[in-house]
Amino acid sequence: MNNKKALTLYLAGALGQIIVVCIIAFVLRRYGLEVGYATPLGWIIIAIGGISSALWGAIISIKYRNTGFKTVICDFFRIRQSPLNYGWMILFLCLDFLPVVFGGRISIRVWYLPIIMFFKHIVLGGIEEIGWRYLFQPLLQERLHYILATIITFFSWGLWHFLFFYLDETHADVIPFLIGLLVNSFILSALYVKTNNLWICVMTHSLINVFSQLVTGSNQYVGYFSKVVIIVIAIMLATKTIRKQVDNCANANT
Repeated sequence: MNNKKALTLYLAGALGQIIVVCIIAFVLRRYGLEVGYATPLGWIIIAIGGISSALWGAIISIKYRNTGFKTVICDFFRIRQSPLNYGWMILFLCLDFLPVVFGGRISIRVWYLPIIMFFKHIVLGGIEEIGWRYLFQPLLQERLHYILATIITFFSWGLWHFLFFYLDETHADVIPFLIGLLVNSFILSALYVKTNNLWICVMTHSLINVFSQLVTGSNQYVGYFSKVVIIVIAIMLATKTIRKQVDNCANANT
């Protein structure tokens, strides 16, 4: 399977599956059936739509890289990492939620709630990384510059999210959501380029979702500043890493 075919099949599968599920949900709602988290049917439909990016990411990755499902699972749970890899993750998370320090607060009713939420968001968020960072963006980067690949991933990931929001009836503020998604696209892509580790992206994605639900209020101006800083650091980190990889390959071939 070549690069272009892999990209096409992934997008067709991931977006096609969730579009079909959205159509089914639309028809069921038109006939008065409730499709949401309140009913077993709703859970099934949301799950089928929500797993599309991970499912097709795994399928195409196995075909394109000539690996097995076991490899994807092992990469997903490859927790043992260099402390530096976790350090980069912590840096991006601190910058991402820096505005909360200046005018926000964290609301935790019981101490174990963040732990439960973390594992919940691995399933309901982190699993998406199999599709977008583990497969789709690396495929794009074989053809395009890192920045352009990240922006294309952002638009594709954003479209997927809006389709999913229709399924689970999430009402998001479009502009703030897209800005946050763009920043997260740079965070997660830079982490994957730097660490070449799916688990780091899964964990980061889950923690971003957890903190986003636990914090309230923030300093708007610090928020703008931190987002710009994050994108700049992500670009510098990723491009430097890619340049080093290219140089190493060139030296190995001489």
